[in-house]
Amino acid sequence: MGVTTFGLQVKPVLPLEFFDPLTVTEREHVQGSIELTGGVAFGMLIRHGITRSISLETGIAQIQRRYDIGIINDTNGYAGSGSMRWVGYEVPVTALVFIRLGERTWMNTALGLSVDMYPGDAVKELERGRAYMFRNNWAQLGVLGNLGVEYRTEKSGIFYLGATFRRPFGNMSTVDLTYYGENFFPYTMRTELQGSYLTVDIRYFFHEEADKDRVRRERRRQ
Repeated sequence: MGVTTFGLQVKPVLPLEFFDPLTVTEREHVQGSIELTGGVAFGMLIRHGITRSISLETGIAQIQRRYDIGIINDTNGYAGSGSMRWVGYEVPVTALVFIRLGERTWMNTALGLSVDMYPGDAVKELERGRAYMFRNNWAQLGVLGNLGVEYRTEKSGIFYLGATFRRPFGNMSTVDLTYYGENFFPYTMRTELQGSYLTVDIRYFFHEEADKDRVRRERRRQ
């Protein structure tokens, strides 16, 4: 209660089938696809305890999503593929509720909002095609939910393992998949990416003493 702690986190992205990581678009005789294959987010966190069971948490993180792209022409047998990366930044604000499981073990659930920011577009050139991802907005809001378990030590900080699902409000980006036919005549297929993803969260919070404990120790030293 009343303790503010600083932490670090790493969050691998899980491209689960349940969340539809594959997007397919097509025109006559030409098909394009873009699929989320993974990624990683990393950054810092600040947590402030309101009560023994409720805390507020914020921070900033960079996320790198990895996508596989493909373009197929069924008239001449062309099949091109490649991979590209989409970089963004996230500033979440969440409210956490803790349930005590043991002497030093706690489970938490969290719900909050996030401001997601995208610094620029991304492009990938293929032999006879191109994929271009451009942001719909430089910033957008999203909702996130979290579930995890943490182990609190006396002097070595807090060790945390959990999972987070994040869903932006609206589409994250628009993707143009272009096939260059004879005389480089372009066949462009357009689709939207929503940008939802699931992560495994690995966190570490540095040890901080409660304000009351600090005051008591200072008084004893005087």
